[in-house]
Amino acid sequence: MDINQQKYDATTIQVLGGIEAVRKRPAMYIGDTSILGLHHLVYEVVDNSIDEAMAGFCNEISITVHTDNSVTVSDNGRGIPVDIHKTENRPALEVIMTVLHAGGKFDKKAYRVSGGLHGVGVSVVNALSEWLEVEVKRDGEVFHQRYEKGKPVTSLTVIGKTKTTGTKVTFKPDEDIFETIEFDDSILSGRFRELAFLNAGVKILFEDERKNIKEEFLFEGGLISFVEYLNRNKKVLFPKPLYFKKAEEDVEVEVAVQYNDGYNETVLSFANNVNTKEGGTHITGFRGGITRAINEYGKNNGFLDDKSLAGEDIREGLVAVVSVKLAEPQFEGQTKTKLGNSKIRFLVEGITSQQVFTFLEENPEP
Repeated sequence: MDINQQKYDATTIQVLGGIEAVRKRPAMYIGDTSILGLHHLVYEVVDNSIDEAMAGFCNEISITVHTDNSVTVSDNGRGIPVDIHKTENRPALEVIMTVLHAGGKFDKKAYRVSGGLHGVGVSVVNALSEWLEVEVKRDGEVFHQRYEKGKPVTSLTVIGKTKTTGTKVTFKPDEDIFETIEFDDSILSGRFRELAFLNAGVKILFEDERKNIKEEFLFEGGLISFVEYLNRNKKVLFPKPLYFKKAEEDVEVEVAVQYNDGYNETVLSFANNVNTKEGGTHITGFRGGITRAINEYGKNNGFLDDKSLAGEDIREGLVAVVSVKLAEPQFEGQTKTKLGNSKIRFLVEGITSQQVFTFLEENPEP
């Protein structure tokens, strides 16, 4: 089926609940109300644009921090649907912006995989903002709506004509909620670089008007570029990273690996673009797979007798990025730092073991 014919309108937006509790207990939704939670707001909005990119509809995202610490995120995706939602009887855009667990990511019709906070994302950002304005370009028109503390203060209006599509969200975090609303440009820029590595060919522009900083991130090499970046000041043991990407059982596994002559291990893991800092089943599988392959290769070729190398030995000097994309991620904790899907472990282990073993067979030691 032609991807451009997939429906993305009010019928694909499902509604599961209300928004009242967010301002009362913000930490339940964004982790905390300190600097981490503050930056999480930006990631939530950017994640929606990245989801459009993963679905094949967007290749440029721009983020601007303004002098008053408000933030604008815009993309050239399809634009959030603005037609009237059947059960809610108001525009789909307003539903997405004001109703918790409302979005196009539950039934997999509009998005096969997505990284946002299970649909609570942008409505939570809206609820925790002093004000938020959204501009949607689609169907030849520019639509606009403004919200304050999560509630619409204007109706959805047409403010112009357009030949392009996309979504632009500008919001100012609420000082009554957050300990600080001062964004850290280095934290933001690090995340945007990461997202550009994970989504080869997507251009991410970052501008901080407070410091007059402009950065552009675009990596055609994807994860290979990511590993080379992580090893940029190290002496590598082989010139080009081992890279593989395989899809099995509706799960996509993408890995890049390269060793350096150091002793430290650097393995970064992601699930649907979300940085799983605490690891999870995909990392357990990757480590098991690489250990199994190296031991098997060593024994088959007489490098190891009956002994097996321990995982710690194999991981010295290892630099790797493991990225999985799956339809139903189970994250432990609301801010998603650990992946819990059990079948992912065996899938990643099997693919890694096979790919690493093949790589060793094809590249014997000189």
